[in-house]
Amino acid sequence: MSPPCYTSALLLVLVALAVAGAEQSEERTCDVVGDESSESQMERALLKKLEPLSHMRFNVTVEKGKTENYIYHFRVCREVNSTSHDFSGLVQTDRQTGKTTVIGRINETQVFNGSDWIMLIYKGGDSYGRHCSGEKRRAVIMISCKRGVTASSFSIISEEREKEQECFYLFEMDSSVACPAENSHLSVGSILLITFVSLIAVYIIGGFLYQRLVVGAKGMEQIPHFAFWQDLGNLVADGCDFVCRSKPRNAPAAYRGVGDDQLGEESEERDDHLLPM
Repeated sequence: MSPPCYTSALLLVLVALAVAGAEQSEERTCDVVGDESSESQMERALLKKLEPLSHMRFNVTVEKGKTENYIYHFRVCREVNSTSHDFSGLVQTDRQTGKTTVIGRINETQVFNGSDWIMLIYKGGDSYGRHCSGEKRRAVIMISCKRGVTASSFSIISEEREKEQECFYLFEMDSSVACPAENSHLSVGSILLITFVSLIAVYIIGGFLYQRLVVGAKGMEQIPHFAFWQDLGNLVADGCDFVCRSKPRNAPAAYRGVGDDQLGEESEERDDHLLPM
């Protein structure tokens, strides 16, 4: 093989390996039960809402005497073991024997919600042996609202396997993604007040800069329309004085409790008779 052909073949092999590695490294996500054309838009929206939890891994250990000692591994809409490519979203591992059992798979997902919770269901797990008529296992994860917490308190509640059908494993966890959006709507009065204060601030700051930088005013004259506000203040003071005055305006002036009306003309009568002769 000539050197150019050898180089081209090597490049093709490297490209193929890179593409295969990219496909293997790309993690699979939840696939809602049913055909793609009939998938619920609500379920798609809820899966998008759970996306912030997809990079996290959750584990819980359960011990029941000497016979049951398990570790449960869970991921939100991602495979627990991406190298196995078995779509396992929740896996049970026996700590004594090392046996792994898939409880639910992300390619058979259901999701619905309430006001402050989201229910995530993985179906299509490994089949039961002697229980539940040998049907496939199913994992139910209740995600409850807890503000300020991305995810916490993952735990198993119970395993229902005494029925003939519809058996399931029930888990729960807390997360802020299940919380409803907080209403931050302002009232009409608040909007008007904010608008009024903003306009006043723009008027004062803009007028001050204009008077100082353009007109070249100094001191109190930097206040926009200073003469108008000065006159207005005087008028307000006069009006307040007029309204709040307790004595009629035509009342005579008083000095130390003696009014002008009490000060008559000086009596012409003299006290000459009191003088000694």
